[in-house]
Amino acid sequence: MPVKIRLQRHGSKKRPFYFIVVADARSPRDGKFIQKLGTYNPLTMPATIQLDRQRALDWLNKGAQPTDTVRKLLSHKGVLYLKHLLRGVKLGLFDDATAMEKFQKWHSEHEAQMQQRQEAAMRERRVRRNPPYQRTNRRPAGDAGNQG
Repeated sequence: MPVKIRLQRHGSKKRPFYFIVVADARSPRDGKFIQKLGTYNPLTMPATIQLDRQRALDWLNKGAQPTDTVRKLLSHKGVLYLKHLLRGVKLGLFDDATAMEKFQKWHSEHEAQMQQRQEAAMRERRVRRNPPYQRTNRRPAGDAGNQG
């Protein structure tokens, strides 16, 4: 049975919200699935991704194939990097503690970068909502001398 990790669309028209699910490749997009791994909301700035990293890693190790979009989401959350590190442990290139140390270092740097992006988006949103006050000239230019 070919198994895929893919997005299942929910939400109303023009307001998408997705579940990240493991499903049989032959089942319909919004149909029957095996297990729900998380959620993805592309409308927030930056996009919100909630994902059970361990279950996703288990399914990848079992041979489940992610779709292109889900592959990007898994890469963003570090699941594919963790799979890569654990393969290095299995091949004997380094031990488990080193792999987890590398992953923790990457994760902390990534979280700091995401925090900066979120703060920049909040600043931009505040500026768009409350533009700086600019005084407008209420008198027409030709009536400046006729105050009489």
